[in-house]
Amino acid sequence: MRTLVDLGDNQIQALDELSKKEKRSRAALIRQAIDDYLAKRQGKNEGDAFGLWGKRKVDGLEYQAKARREW
Repeated sequence: MRTLVDLGDNQIQALDELSKKEKRSRAALIRQAIDDYLAKRQGKNEGDAFGLWGKRKVDGLEYQAKARREW
């Protein structure tokens, strides 16, 4: 599928230089950049599985035992 994207002159120049250096087309470089970006963003969500608990410094089993003693 084709997509229209506006790029600045500096971006085009940098892509052209990298394209020549790596002997790859501009389109291939852009596709790779998008794949890398999406992989990075999707990987970020894996940490969300722990919810709010993931940032706590308390041992989960200790917290659970304490909470049950309070019942």
